[in-house]
Amino acid sequence: MPSNITRDITYCCRLLREGKLVGIPTETVYGLAANIHDETAIQSIFALKGRPLFNPLIVHVHHQDQVKALASQIPLAARILMDAFWPGPLTLVLPKRSEVSNLITAGKPTVAVRMPGHPFALELLRRLDFPIAAPSANPFTRISPTRAQHVADYFGNRIPAILDGGPCTVGLESTIVGFEGETPIVYRKGGLSLEVIRECVGSVRLMTRNEKAPEAPGMLLKHYSPRAKVVVSDSIPKTVQAYSGSKMGILSFSGVEQANVEIVEILSEKGDLDEAAKNLFAALHRLDEAGLEIIIAERLPDEGLGISINDRLERAGN
Repeated sequence: MPSNITRDITYCCRLLREGKLVGIPTETVYGLAANIHDETAIQSIFALKGRPLFNPLIVHVHHQDQVKALASQIPLAARILMDAFWPGPLTLVLPKRSEVSNLITAGKPTVAVRMPGHPFALELLRRLDFPIAAPSANPFTRISPTRAQHVADYFGNRIPAILDGGPCTVGLESTIVGFEGETPIVYRKGGLSLEVIRECVGSVRLMTRNEKAPEAPGMLLKHYSPRAKVVVSDSIPKTVQAYSGSKMGILSFSGVEQANVEIVEILSEKGDLDEAAKNLFAALHRLDEAGLEIIIAERLPDEGLGISINDRLERAGN
């Protein structure tokens, strides 16, 4: 185990108070955390990730009362979603208070907030007297990390500590919802399915891509990408044939007939979309480590978390 991977929450709290960055586990993916009141630390997040300053960060809290110090207004639909899904894989984009750093919000009048559903993350937040900003702990556009080792492989000892909370249980970034008045707008498809959001607040609008001034993280076209070219396929045998002669691997939903490829990763042998989501990024990491030229990814059923997984695969292929 690398020397900076730890299970010492007290130590990680001390580092955050000192203005250092810490890798933290959440139920979605691992985050790269800093004190929201320390602009030097926030700038370090952008620098370490190579993340453009126009791409806002998500603020993490441990209690709904903390949102009042961040948001100037909380629509009724937002309160309903908080009550239903926090802690959990849901981020809300709300009008911000002036005290929230424009660096965190990319100069926008809104702030993205969520309450993570991981016991280590919640305990860390309870021990701090400030919320934390925490985008995914990976270089910009690369595959999101769902294990402490993924973070260590990316950054080594360039961050002093990575809090090891085990594999992420959801495995996809949070779903991001903003509002125009009381109308919910989904900015990023994620670990909370569109169906359950609609069941809670009715119809929602989708606005999930913005290349120049994204309202929320995860809206850029290229994202979550391995080094190899990703090809999303509705027919793996035909796509394998089309790339014959290339060093290729397959990312399959529930299984694939024997194919002449280097490696096959199966997301869920029982065809469970939640299990597939949990396993997605770890499987992409393993495929990425195999030195492939082509990753052929099977398109999943366009329902439940399959919608979010397909979104990640499409962005990885751009």
